[in-house]
Amino acid sequence: MSNKSLIALIVGVVLAIVAWNSFYIVSQTERAVLLQFGRIVQPDVQPGLHVKIPYVNQVRKFDARLLTLDSTSSRFLTLEKKALMVDAFAKWRVLDAERFYTATSGMKQIADERLARRLEASLRDQFGKRTLHESVSGERDALMADVTASLNRAAQKELGIEVVDVRVKAIDLPKEVNRSVFDRMSSEREREAREHRAKGKELAEGIRADADRQRRVLLADAYRQAEELRGEGDAQAAAIYSKAYGMDQEFYSFYRSLRAYRESFADKRDVLVLDPKSDFFRYLEQSKP
Repeated sequence: MSNKSLIALIVGVVLAIVAWNSFYIVSQTERAVLLQFGRIVQPDVQPGLHVKIPYVNQVRKFDARLLTLDSTSSRFLTLEKKALMVDAFAKWRVLDAERFYTATSGMKQIADERLARRLEASLRDQFGKRTLHESVSGERDALMADVTASLNRAAQKELGIEVVDVRVKAIDLPKEVNRSVFDRMSSEREREAREHRAKGKELAEGIRADADRQRRVLLADAYRQAEELRGEGDAQAAAIYSKAYGMDQEFYSFYRSLRAYRESFADKRDVLVLDPKSDFFRYLEQSKP
């Protein structure tokens, strides 16, 4: 191979290397900045194929997808100075590529560390404004919304990232107060149970008293109606007896005597000590031949 051919080959290889290093691609899931000797000359490179000056320009790419910051469990105090162990996480993404590169040198680890400190401060502030009940259940959604908004404002200003959401994975009591809290909750539940039992007993007594009153009223009404019916029956019977007596006095007397005999001698064990000539045996005496 001649010297000219060798030089041409070397020049071709150099040009190929230069051409290869002159193009770069930014994908849809990335954000990028273009540097010239370490200084940002294009702060937000759009996705696509681009040209740069080899060895003069540098391209720094960042993941533009939604990223997760999983913070460690931290201890916070509520408004009534009760300690809680809170485990939370945040979802964030790069919003301002220039600010993100300037603040973190494009390193996710640095961004996570700074964002974690901000997240802890926001959580401490929000839990300190609320009681234990509000923090756990009453205003938990509002608490998360306030933390997200506060953290997003600070993160955009300092780190160039957008905090999309902040969520609490778990809220626990410190181990040293678990037992005392459990005992207090148990005593409160026992007190509530006693109150419910007392109210139930009071209600039951009222129901029994009302039922007894209604029973007495019903029995009295029934007795009154029975006496009225009995009186009407007695009156009708007396009227019938009186009418029958007026029609045939002798037969009526005979009939009444027969009824008296039947009722008096209904049981064989009955014993009567009477004068045989008494008026009670008048019709028996008359029946003798």
